[in-house]
Amino acid sequence: MARILVVDDDAQVRRVLSRIIQKIGHEAREAGSIQQALDLVNSENMDLVLLDVYLPDGNGLQALPRIRSCRSSPEVIILTGQGNADGAETAIRAGAWEYLQKPPENKVVTLTLTRALQYRAERHKISARETLDTSEIIGGSTKIRACLDQLANAAASESNILITGETGTGKELFARAAHKNSARRSRNFVVVDCASLAEGLVESTLFGHEKGAFTGADRARKGLVLEADGGTLFLDEVGELPLKLQKNFLRVLQDGAFRAVGSKEQVKSDFRLISATNRSLERMVDEGTFRKDLLYRIRSTTIELPPLRDRDSDINVLALHFLGRLCERYRIEHKGITPEYLSLIRTYSWPGNVRELSQVIEHSLAEAGDSHVLFPKHLPTYLRVSLARASVTKSGADPVSETGMLPFPAPTGPFREYREKALAVAEKAYLENLMAMTNARIDAACAHAGLSRARLYALMKKHGINRGPMS
Repeated sequence: MARILVVDDDAQVRRVLSRIIQKIGHEAREAGSIQQALDLVNSENMDLVLLDVYLPDGNGLQALPRIRSCRSSPEVIILTGQGNADGAETAIRAGAWEYLQKPPENKVVTLTLTRALQYRAERHKISARETLDTSEIIGGSTKIRACLDQLANAAASESNILITGETGTGKELFARAAHKNSARRSRNFVVVDCASLAEGLVESTLFGHEKGAFTGADRARKGLVLEADGGTLFLDEVGELPLKLQKNFLRVLQDGAFRAVGSKEQVKSDFRLISATNRSLERMVDEGTFRKDLLYRIRSTTIELPPLRDRDSDINVLALHFLGRLCERYRIEHKGITPEYLSLIRTYSWPGNVRELSQVIEHSLAEAGDSHVLFPKHLPTYLRVSLARASVTKSGADPVSETGMLPFPAPTGPFREYREKALAVAEKAYLENLMAMTNARIDAACAHAGLSRARLYALMKKHGINRGPMS
């Protein structure tokens, strides 16, 4: 039996939907506002949430990511009486299962609930059965977990994968993980940087050439497509592939055969294709710079990687990971990071994404010298200037940075509930600072806090704190 939450400010709508849920054998819970919904999904495990858009205390679409990021990560079905295309797109991109307009027919609600719960059950079954090797992919945010779910499904198949995302989001990292977890893991992973292919030598680089095929071809050469035979061919920045070559490459995908430059014989290569781009290929198709038929071929599965600014909860974990890896590389004593440093990097927009964060940590390590801890002063000047300017121009004062106080909840409701919420805020802040001070080393954290390992692990699990790859 699943537990389903109905969130709507109309009590009659809640009752009708709750009766439908109970009729098909599931438990129904109700909430009349976003805050009530968040309180419930954070205190109880919900399998599914039926969420209205216009609620007394906000917009359901804006609350959707917070609901999806709670402990049980429920599926969400959006319900609205004023549907529009932009709202539907926003809902789907934010991870909604479906977008229904009011009043939906009973059979539509029943079928949608049934299918969403079947999907959830299958996803959990797959997650429990598969052991995906993602040792190089750091982070546990909702959006990264969703990408890993897609990766697990894609790696188990032979379908072509298109990985999209801004520069520095880790597209090649995901491509390598897809190869490493596939049946082709023992064969070559061949990278083609389409943006750096030398003009005039593109076909030769990809398909190879015979001796004497052109000036300077003093010996035969095997192309990258043939090197990927039995393995994976990764086309990085596929949007930069010349239009003329796109037609030839489409034929390779259709037939699995090609000719080296200067050769009359066809050669076959059995490879799995993974492509990546930071450009909108759909827009390029409209502009006539990318073939529509090729786009359909390369995106059997699409994984859209989120920018780092949308992975706020992963920033500190990534920073600790990069710092530990760099200390090991340079064979120096592991360093800690002050809470102030971690607080600052979480407010930065990270236009260069994970790659920029890695470079910032390396810069800070060099600046720190013999210091055992990284301070905000060790951040690059450009980043400190950016944050300083932002702090002056932002409209409201940050309760932590301006007053030094924690952002406790407003004193509403019964005292016992308020005390529990305030205690949770204080506990989480203490644990985050403890992990930063001790560089996420459990023994040191236990000694500093006076806690047993079991108690510390229980508190970290309660507050969703990931200690990262270090121990």
